[in-house]
Amino acid sequence: MQPIPFQYHPEIIERYPALVGGVIVGGSVKNGATPPDLLALYQDEQRRVLERIGDMPLSQIESLAAWRGVFRSFGVDPTQIRSACEALLRRLTKQGDIPSINTLVDIGNLVSIRYAIPIAVVDMRAAKGAITVHFADGSERFTNLSTTDVIHPDAGEVIFSDEDKLVFARRWCWRQSDQSAAREDTQNIIITVEAQHATARQDVEAAMRDLMGLLREYVGAEMRGAIVSDANTSPTTEM
Repeated sequence: MQPIPFQYHPEIIERYPALVGGVIVGGSVKNGATPPDLLALYQDEQRRVLERIGDMPLSQIESLAAWRGVFRSFGVDPTQIRSACEALLRRLTKQGDIPSINTLVDIGNLVSIRYAIPIAVVDMRAAKGAITVHFADGSERFTNLSTTDVIHPDAGEVIFSDEDKLVFARRWCWRQSDQSAAREDTQNIIITVEAQHATARQDVEAAMRDLMGLLREYVGAEMRGAIVSDANTSPTTEM
C-alpha cells in the first residue's frame, strides 16, 4: 500500500501534543457543480448550525478556542486572522448563509461547520512528493487564490508545503493556495481534518466518516483515510 502523502514534522507533534490530524486520500474524483440534493443537505446543515450556535460567541466554541490558542502560539492574532472553520462560521452567523462553490468544496464546508473543525480539500496536481506541516523558514513560495503573485510566508508560522517548497496552506488552517483549490477538473485530492480540543479524536473520526460517505455518494472517489498524528496513537493509523 502506498504511504499517505501527508505528514507532520516532528517539531509540530512535539509542540502541539493535543493535535489530532486525519487525512483522506482520494483518486478518480468527479467534481462539478453541487447537485440539488447535496445542496439541500448543505443548506439544511447551515440552518441546523445557526440554531445550535444561537447567540453564543464563536470564541466560546471549544474547538475554535483551541485553534485560537494555537494561532497565538506562532505569533498570529486570531481575532484578525481566523482559522478556516471560524471564518466559515463567522460568515454564516453574520450573513446567514455560505454560498455553494462546487461539490468537493461544499462537502468539506458542510462537515466543517457540523463539527466546528477546519477541513481542507487540497488538489494534489501541483504537489511534488508528500505535503508536510511544519514551521516555515520564510523561503517557501505561496500564491493566493486567483492570483499569480508569489509571496513568502512569515518565518515561524505553520504551513503546508511539498518537497519543492510550494506552499499549499498558510498559518496552518487559515488560507489555502491557488494551486491547492478544488476545481471542477480536480481528480486527485487529499482532505485534512484537524483538531486540538479535548474531544478532538472522536470529532475527527466522526467527521472523516461523514466525509467518506459523502465523497463516495457524490464524487465517486476511490479513497482511504488515516489518523496521521495523535499523541495517543501510532504515527499513522488507517481507518
